[in-house]
Amino acid sequence: MNDTEQLRTRVRTLIRSLPGAQREFAAAIGLDETKLSKALTGTRRFSPHELVRIAEYSGVTVNWLLNGSDDAHTVTAVPAPAARPESDPANHTGSESRRRILETAWSLIAERGYHRVRISDIAKACGTSTAAIHYHFPSKTEVLNEALRRNVKLAFDRQVAELHAVPGAHDRLLRLVELQLPADGLLRAEWSVWLQVWNEVALEPGLRSLYTDSYDRWYLTIRMTIHTGQEQGVFRVADADAATAQLTALIDGLGIQVLTGRPGSSVHTMRAHLHDFIARSIVKGA
Repeated sequence: MNDTEQLRTRVRTLIRSLPGAQREFAAAIGLDETKLSKALTGTRRFSPHELVRIAEYSGVTVNWLLNGSDDAHTVTAVPAPAARPESDPANHTGSESRRRILETAWSLIAERGYHRVRISDIAKACGTSTAAIHYHFPSKTEVLNEALRRNVKLAFDRQVAELHAVPGAHDRLLRLVELQLPADGLLRAEWSVWLQVWNEVALEPGLRSLYTDSYDRWYLTIRMTIHTGQEQGVFRVADADAATAQLTALIDGLGIQVLTGRPGSSVHTMRAHLHDFIARSIVKGA
């Protein structure tokens, strides 16, 4: 059985483990049922976006979908266990309520700010009680921790889905940059959550361990890609660690400028600055 057939088998397993028919699964992930059927029979491929939606809805990672394990070696660094939820395809239906609460809380935090969101706000948006929220998240701090873990999982899923078929390190690095730009929608919401995590970590040292595990995954992904480019002979940078530190710091700083509305900053200018840095300091070498 090849990798594509194994992927289809895993998706079928997820569909069978959920209540309802294939039609409901397609609707839940925002995919036309006919397209889902064609993907399951091999007459079309799942798109990266579809893989991310399947993973998010089903409580697994894209790495599990593609490679059969959360920890399988792939083109991007795997999150530390403490910084990610574990895939549990046999029992993900039992966490449907928790998933819905977390998605709601994450969206509210991204939109309003952590300190402006109360447990009662999350309960109201979910149409449930505060007791139900506390059953899954004993404290508001735990809500923020899980929001961070969701950020990590979303980024990991998106990167594996988008990059697993991109062999060239240069193209892969440029795609990583594109996936990290705070464009409107999901990516901007992820950046909003990150900004609030940074603020809380600066004030509360007890949160730093989870933050470090989470940020290290992104840092290691950039370093892996630069190191691969060195091996492929397309990156002439002498020190992959130094280049990684510089590039990630530049991404962080430019992203903050975009989110805070600094005059002259935009996703377009952020992209241009990053492409220029990569061309001058990594492709040609500092």
